Amino acid sequence: MNILDDLKLQYRLGGIAIRVIYWNIACFLISLVFFWPNFTGAFAFPNWLALSSDPQVFLFRPWTFLTYAFFHFDFWHLLFNMVILNFASTLFLTYFTQKQFLGLYVLSAVFAGVVFALSFYFLDFSAPIVGASAVIMALLVAATTYQPLMPVRLMFLGSVKLWHITAVILVLNLVQLRSDNMGGQISHLAGAFFGFAYIKLLQNGTDLSIIITRIIDFFFNLFKKSPSTPFKKVYRNYPKPTEKIPSRVVMKDKTQQQIDEILDKIGKSGYDCLTKEEKEFLLKAGK
Repeated sequence: MNILDDLKLQYRLGGIAIRVIYWNIACFLISLVFFWPNFTGAFAFPNWLALSSDPQVFLFRPWTFLTYAFFHFDFWHLLFNMVILNFASTLFLTYFTQKQFLGLYVLSAVFAGVVFALSFYFLDFSAPIVGASAVIMALLVAATTYQPLMPVRLMFLGSVKLWHITAVILVLNLVQLRSDNMGGQISHLAGAFFGFAYIKLLQNGTDLSIIITRIIDFFFNLFKKSPSTPFKKVYRNYPKPTEKIPSRVVMKDKTQQQIDEILDKIGKSGYDCLTKEEKEFLLKAGK
């Protein structure tokens, strides 16, 4: 088995987390072809992929509230996020389903994107944003909220509690809130809040990921129907020739019954007692 076959097998069997990582890598490869890095070393993403904080842009490109979470500025941005995404998704999927993972990924991306756009709008800033960092924070905080005391082994540090790791990352985001990447830090904190809120709602019986699951199921079932389906339904409901057989049998029994009644009448009163219609009927029946 070559490397390509191995990657295909891993994609099919690896689950939703591996597929999402593959999607991010695929988007990066697309970026290499169409959005070659500028002189700063970062990709020059168009405003129909990156999420802009300008209302005149994002109001007419609502899909950017999701697409931004699959693209990255450069290779190191992608590598760091995918390593952390793999870590966070492993923790999350220890307790929750793959549908909940995908639902949280999509919803946290949209929520963090909305918070970023509104924050920059009211602060009178204008900048685009890309990256899956907000989603990663949502997954990590969600797992921590559900199981904060989960032990995690780290290289050089040994075993630590999960909430220790999450707390350090949140503090770093707060410290860097006034940095050049303020938009990114705002989206990270928004993603963290959504991950916390998602678990709290889930514990109270409300699973927000059902929204995404139902949307995906709707489109899946919509495109799953084959064009031959209506023909098959008409074919099954079309009257079969054999269904007419009982009707013919009934008619034959009714005719025989009428003949028997006429014969009985003849036996009792003779042939002359028959009416003209009965004589003609008996004559036709005998042919």
